[in-house]
Amino acid sequence: MPVFSILVWPAKVISGGYEYLNHLWHVSEDNQRLRAENESLHKLQDRYKSLEIENKLLSDLLNYVSLPKVGYISAHLVAEENNAFSQAIVAYIGDEKVNKGDVVLADNSVVGRIDKKMHHYAKIILLTDISSQIPVIIENTRIRGVLKGDNTINPKLVFTPLDAEIAVGDRIVTSGVSGVFPAGLPVGYVASIVKNEIKVKLFASLNKLEYVKIVNYNIGGLLEEGADD
Repeated sequence: MPVFSILVWPAKVISGGYEYLNHLWHVSEDNQRLRAENESLHKLQDRYKSLEIENKLLSDLLNYVSLPKVGYISAHLVAEENNAFSQAIVAYIGDEKVNKGDVVLADNSVVGRIDKKMHHYAKIILLTDISSQIPVIIENTRIRGVLKGDNTINPKLVFTPLDAEIAVGDRIVTSGVSGVFPAGLPVGYVASIVKNEIKVKLFASLNKLEYVKIVNYNIGGLLEEGADD
């Protein structure tokens, strides 16, 4: 056994040396990767500072007024109306105050608006309802249009320019035109384009809704006078 130990000692030394060198090689690779990531983060930080300064200058120049803070409540759905004539849901709001026209969100995207309230409940008209029409814009190209419900799961994008370059997958957000909804709220994406019919897939799954967020942007009064009691 002593003789055998002496014979295998060089092999152990070589093996240990190889493992050590291999470890150093990986450490060197990790260091290079971390240096590259650190450099990238510094560039992003510089870019952020530049944009922050540019934003401040533009704000001062334009005398920009920031949007007010909004209030919201979470509400549990208790009923739905899903047929050939209407696409609506009813939420229990308790004693919370909501207004006609308040925006209704789910999964951080628009699903509809408050149509009316009665006692502790509020009726919500979904974006898929045939009476629903909201101004929207394609996020990357800034092409404006109107999202119109047709009582199917995928509403239509209408009133877009005839020469508009619209592609499947384009993200759609609210445009803020006419004061119905604030600008920039996520809505969905272009699901299909068949001839002149553009169908939109909503980000929120309407058939899986249990809770919604009702947001008061204080613009509901622009739709009609007052809210229903």
